[in-house]
Amino acid sequence: MDNLVKEPAPKYNFISPKEYLEMERASDEKHEYFDGQVYNMSGASLKHIKIAVNLTIQIGKFLEDKECNVLAENMRTTNADRSSYMYPDVIIVCGKEELEDDKFDTLLNPAVIFEILSPSTQNVDKGRKLLYYQLIPSLKEYFMIDTIKQRIYIVKKQPDGKWVYNTPVEGDKSILIETIQFNLPLSAIYKGTGI
Repeated sequence: MDNLVKEPAPKYNFISPKEYLEMERASDEKHEYFDGQVYNMSGASLKHIKIAVNLTIQIGKFLEDKECNVLAENMRTTNADRSSYMYPDVIIVCGKEELEDDKFDTLLNPAVIFEILSPSTQNVDKGRKLLYYQLIPSLKEYFMIDTIKQRIYIVKKQPDGKWVYNTPVEGDKSILIETIQFNLPLSAIYKGTGI
């Protein structure tokens, strides 16, 4: 049976973004921040970890000698008004990385974000996180990867700035990461997971 990861209740009463960053940088654990509330991040299942590694390897190979890079799950990102700080599972950043300050641990300009869903966190990833991610000016695509079956939900920013849900991609198909013009088969994303 897979590890079941539950969404915890907020860890602290309202704190400012500055207080959050000070606390987070001194902590051995990771926490996410949404409108003054801090949430402890729990561990990931084996399937989750394998999917993250598969994404990082496949995208990393494709991006060799290109202007974009892939970053793994320990890079924090924030939105334009600093009302949230999140740790996406995988990020693609194009051009020079823009960082919040001289601590070099908070990315301001992700172009593509991947979140790997679990039964207990998928509502957060499809709801609250999606809303906050849409407030990142540089973000163009958001992929939510199911861990129950081979299915990926895709939300993309249109030229007019509106966000559109695409039909989920399932089975033996590929996803197109338009930002880097890369077709990635689902079989490569789910390799070794038994899904």
